[in-house]
Amino acid sequence: MLQKNDLFDYENRYIYQDGDFFKFSLDSILLAEYVDLPLDNKNIVDFCSGNMVVPLILSTYTNSKITGFEIQSEIYKLGLKSIKLNKLEKKLAIINDDVRNIKNYFSKGQIDTITCNPPYYKISNTNLINKNKILSIARHEIKINLEEIFKISSEMLQNKGVLYLVHKCDRLDEIIYYGFMYKLNIKKVTLIKTKQKLEPSLVLVKGIKNSKPGIKIQNIICIENLKSYKNIFRKE
Repeated sequence: MLQKNDLFDYENRYIYQDGDFFKFSLDSILLAEYVDLPLDNKNIVDFCSGNMVVPLILSTYTNSKITGFEIQSEIYKLGLKSIKLNKLEKKLAIINDDVRNIKNYFSKGQIDTITCNPPYYKISNTNLINKNKILSIARHEIKINLEEIFKISSEMLQNKGVLYLVHKCDRLDEIIYYGFMYKLNIKKVTLIKTKQKLEPSLVLVKGIKNSKPGIKIQNIICIENLKSYKNIFRKE
């Protein structure tokens, strides 16, 4: 069922969701908040964009042009409706295509910043694959995998361009490995836990193209009992 919701505490931002097959997660909000955006014009692209949560939040912080890529037409339509609902057609755009076809829309080295909340689970975990095709593609590496995200990002980012990624903690070793392999060295790592008594479950990373090795580990952030996630990483 199609639903129109306020986008939490982001004033004058609304989003369309469909409870029958897709709702955005807290992960996307954290990813958007993790981005360091200067106010000058930048070319920002959001991979695996879903219903445009990340671009909608980023649009409250910058006037830069932001383009989302979403492969699933059903989710793409939600994102497009959300853009129109917020009257942000001049700032935001969404493309219904496989991000592996990005060279049809952008030139190599043209992008300043890439954000990505990708599918978390490898398709080898067949017992976890959802019977709902839309959910399974959103959650599992059926259409794109972690290595491809790094490869494409490295090709499309300009020199010193930045990749921001949210993922599961148990894949941090792969993230660091692929960052090194594709000249997108991970420069900042932040672990997130949902409850004080639990181990961190999410990781946010910042990779910079053609940067020197050296990772800064941020303080672990616990989101238990938080009423707002706005500026959460600027409070450190």
